[in-house]
Amino acid sequence: MGSVHAFRFLVAKMVVDNKIILSASRRTDIPAFFMSWFMDGIKQGWFEVLNPYNRKISRVPAGVERVHSIVFWSKDFGPFLNGRHGEHLRERGYHLFFNFTLNSEDALLEPQIPPLATRLDQLAALCQRFGPEVVNWRFDPLCFYTHDPDRRGDNLRDFEHIANAAGDLGIQRCVTSFMDDYVKIRKRTAAIPGFRFRDIPLDEKVACCLAMQRTLSTRAIRLQTCCEKEVLAALPPGADVAPGSCISADLLMALFGGQISRRRDTGQRVAAGCGCQVSRDIGSYAWHPCRHNCLFCYANPAMDRSPERN
Repeated sequence: MGSVHAFRFLVAKMVVDNKIILSASRRTDIPAFFMSWFMDGIKQGWFEVLNPYNRKISRVPAGVERVHSIVFWSKDFGPFLNGRHGEHLRERGYHLFFNFTLNSEDALLEPQIPPLATRLDQLAALCQRFGPEVVNWRFDPLCFYTHDPDRRGDNLRDFEHIANAAGDLGIQRCVTSFMDDYVKIRKRTAAIPGFRFRDIPLDEKVACCLAMQRTLSTRAIRLQTCCEKEVLAALPPGADVAPGSCISADLLMALFGGQISRRRDTGQRVAAGCGCQVSRDIGSYAWHPCRHNCLFCYANPAMDRSPERN
């Protein structure tokens, strides 16, 4: 019997020591559009996830005994906050972390998100209810474009204003990256006369990061880059810009305790400098089309989809 008890203890310990991080979600905006579905999954104890490559369906455990923490990604936390879903999840014993993508107000680039003032109110509510230490501000991606032969633009207009608000709230981290102009994005922008995204030279990217860092440093916010290994390598010595991890097991353990895997997430862009550690993403492109319809979206926004697939 002693060996049986020892085996059961070992199995129980392995379950505790191998809790997972739920990512909700890189593939869509669950807090804005799919919280009813998410809470149903929490209640039943698992989520079904459709693999975007082989179309196989897998189950991801969702019980509090298997989940160390939940990382929510969103551009609109209004429905999440209004439904008090965070409070309900904490009452169940879940640890919560938030990646809030909060960019300048721009109806061309991000046509379906709330006004900036509303999103700043949401940022304040997240910090007040859950603490600024569990919120990453993502100003992402940095976009540079031409809209006709003589006019150039970017999405940095409100950066300082957002930084002021985030600094006053106690936000500690700002994560950013430069937009990658994928084929799907070029097809999307082809319908806009005279518009195209442009990839600025490396020296301009370095100058941009240094300017952002100077703005943030006076507000006690650290600039972190996502998948920008080349830019980081080109920064001058002493530049206070760090490689970022939108999902950091180290940070989550420091915040909430416990033990979770510290393995790098090889499903992300590791070669480009992604520092994320392993998590289980529960969003599905096909089942959860994002309705923000951002012009630079890397995934599959609703406007890219035929009615039959919605």
